[in-house]
Amino acid sequence: MTTTDPAGAREVAENLAAVRARIAAAAEAAGRPAGSVTLVAVSKTHGPERILPAIAAGQRVFGENRVQEARAKWPMLREAHPGLVVHLVGPLQTNKVREAVALFDAIQTVDRPKLAAALAAEMARTGRRIGCFVQVNTGEEPQKAGVAPAEADAFIEACRREHGLPVEGLMCIPPADAQPAPHFALLARIAERHGLAGLSMGMSADYETAIRFGATHVRVGTAVFGGRPPAG
Repeated sequence: MTTTDPAGAREVAENLAAVRARIAAAAEAAGRPAGSVTLVAVSKTHGPERILPAIAAGQRVFGENRVQEARAKWPMLREAHPGLVVHLVGPLQTNKVREAVALFDAIQTVDRPKLAAALAAEMARTGRRIGCFVQVNTGEEPQKAGVAPAEADAFIEACRREHGLPVEGLMCIPPADAQPAPHFALLARIAERHGLAGLSMGMSADYETAIRFGATHVRVGTAVFGGRPPAG
């Protein structure tokens, strides 16, 4: 499996280096070591020809939005490049749970009791324990997935106590037209109440702000891989 676009490969490598440098600078400005922030390179809609240059540049943690797309790309990539880690960062339907638990190393979008129960049952069935993040809809947007902030405490406790899920942290996507800082601060407060270390927050436009508020995982796609390719 090789890339046939040297210019594209160079662009991805340069983008990746720039994002890493900005993450390190933001972490330093916040008094945090650069190693405390994991870059999740979101490769949704991009094929191996864009992903391979990132792997060659040392990137090991990636994010995908859809189970079906991940199934088409990652088994082959992982066979050729052991040690890669893939997070699901898009919504998960309960009928895709079995496949998701087999494909991914972390699910960042746990947001409802039925999904928590299905994930717990599949992990028990297979013995494969993968990290879970509870998605909080900090902007309470009706069209967006995630548990409401007022319901987050009870849901987090249910995920851990009732379902026994390995909850590692929280995730949010602030409203596109809002200042992200209050949303990041809210997520950090909820995580602190529950002793959760993981905070997946911040994307291409706002990951430096997220780092200031304690992000441990930033989900960056466009700034690494460029714009999404046109639909076929």
